[in-house]
Amino acid sequence: MTSRDIAGELLTTGQVALLLGCSRQHVVDLCESGALVCVTIGTHRRVARADVTAFARRDEPASRLTRDQLRSLWLHRAVAGHVAEDPDAVLARARATIDRWLASRPPGGATRALERWREIIGEGPEAVMEMLVSSSPAARELRQSSPFTRVLSESERQTIVRSFHRSWVRERAG
Repeated sequence: MTSRDIAGELLTTGQVALLLGCSRQHVVDLCESGALVCVTIGTHRRVARADVTAFARRDEPASRLTRDQLRSLWLHRAVAGHVAEDPDAVLARARATIDRWLASRPPGGATRALERWREIIGEGPEAVMEMLVSSSPAARELRQSSPFTRVLSESERQTIVRSFHRSWVRERAG
């Protein structure tokens, strides 16, 4: 195998991020934790395309979400509906929440997630709705720091949680 062949199979962390639908920093974190195998060439990490494909397949099925992740997904699907109804108002509210939270938090993991949400919101309603309803690892992680609190009324939230619970119990019983 020539060096040209090897270079064609190895991806930058930015390329991996695009394939996985997450941030480059998240890819770096996956590499550092050992969740994604990488090699270092000089000061740059490279990831084999086959490893990226295997990693993505490992987390594809929605059935692999935990109960809490799946409940969060159901709630965020309803939030996506509100984004579709009134994108300007919902996205403005989310931006204000991000600003408020960033002003009160020290730098760290949650800060990176909020900055990523800000980027996604800047891309427009389509990108936001896509992330809200995705079952990708990046979306699961971002929903843990969702700036879309209070978009749903308490009544809507409770209705969705009850519906989710009935569905969860039915699937486990059948």
